[in-house]
Amino acid sequence: MVEKVQKVNVTVAGGYSPEVVNLKKGVPAEISFTRTNTQGCLDVVHSKDLDFEKQLPLNETQTVTVDTDKSGEYTFSCGMDMFKGKVVIS
Repeated sequence: MVEKVQKVNVTVAGGYSPEVVNLKKGVPAEISFTRTNTQGCLDVVHSKDLDFEKQLPLNETQTVTVDTDKSGEYTFSCGMDMFKGKVVIS
């Protein structure tokens, strides 16, 4: 039996909404980021913890796959690390 994919949409506009993404451990997951304003440093989202970096063109959705094999709290942030969000896997 194939597990369904957890899908979460995050709006990027002066920060991240939602700021905390909760995912179930062991179930494949995708987070889709859509930037809706022109604030400079939010044109990139990255996470050393989750090993991704994505350019976020204005009003275009960019999706990252998240490995949910390990429980924990993992951060993601803008290009200048000013705006932060968190992925919680449990």
